Amino acid sequence: MAVLRELKQRDSSIELRFWCDRKFAPQARGIMSHFDESIPVETILSGKFRRYHNLPVWRQLLRPVSIVLPNIRDAFLIICGFVQSLVKLLIWRPDVIFTKGGFVCLPVGFAAKLLKIPLVIHDSDAHPGLTNRVLAKWATRIATGAPLKHYPYNKSISKYVGIPINNEFSPLDPETRMKLKAELGFDPKRPLVVVTGGGLGARRINDAIAKRLDALLNITSVLLISGNAQYDEMRAVTSETDPRFQLHAFVSSGMASMLGAADVVVTRAGATTILELAALARPTILIPNGYLTGGHQLKNAAAYAEDGAVEVIDEHELDANPQLLVDLLTSLFANPARLRQMSKAFHEFAKPHAASDMADIIYEAAVKQA
Repeated sequence: MAVLRELKQRDSSIELRFWCDRKFAPQARGIMSHFDESIPVETILSGKFRRYHNLPVWRQLLRPVSIVLPNIRDAFLIICGFVQSLVKLLIWRPDVIFTKGGFVCLPVGFAAKLLKIPLVIHDSDAHPGLTNRVLAKWATRIATGAPLKHYPYNKSISKYVGIPINNEFSPLDPETRMKLKAELGFDPKRPLVVVTGGGLGARRINDAIAKRLDALLNITSVLLISGNAQYDEMRAVTSETDPRFQLHAFVSSGMASMLGAADVVVTRAGATTILELAALARPTILIPNGYLTGGHQLKNAAAYAEDGAVEVIDEHELDANPQLLVDLLTSLFANPARLRQMSKAFHEFAKPHAASDMADIIYEAAVKQA
């Protein structure tokens, strides 16, 4: 959305369309409706190649129901998505396609290559994903979220821009943060922890919060964004009346205010979320998903932890002992100097002009094609 806003500022007549997979479509429509209701949100059939960082290949092959057969099925979905993308692009014929590296981008990128439509890609993670590694062979321009030394891409068409985020993600003064807490319905004098597992939620994090909620509420207020998939389950095991706790399935607008109000944020280690929090200068506890391809969330978390900008909890240890989160939060709240140091160190990673730089690259490719 940050990039789309920048493009609209350059040329208000630009026609934009947003494509995603069906699973994320409801969230995408909610997000886009708060930016520009005229932008169509359309779905593309797609599939992913399941391979897990912490499992040897031979063990993955021994899981036909959860890994092998779904991979075979999704290969056919990619083919169907390619045909679907081809038809859509033949009808619309855009001047440029911008992809962010998710598996839904693969069939679209194949179609762009066949139709010779310029393709601009952005790679957020320090570990390049499979989709981007494939599409990079045909890309017109490549932008990266980390310095180019982390990527195997053609340096002549690549540029380190950082990760585009909305300009609403900026540090807030203590008075504003207290006001936001009150507006959210919390006691502004109590610490507030915001917990989010990303757009689709994170089961291990949600379960840990549910198991130790009483202990957490003794030291802080908690706002949990569970994701749609587990919302009903979490609603059944958490309080609806305690003023110290709120449960949300998904947040399509106002996320910057929620995160900005927090004294500590607990989240996964997705690259975009990390940079949003760095821009807000919020003390953060990262719980990376170790199963994702290439261990990219583990690498993301390690990069920030090395400079003391974040605290990291291993999700397997958290699963076995949810008290770890309670103990770490207790320690942080008892050490304001550490919270200030985390905030300062984290904010140094922010790249405030990333969205503008990314929009420049896309616009130049579109103008050249036109």
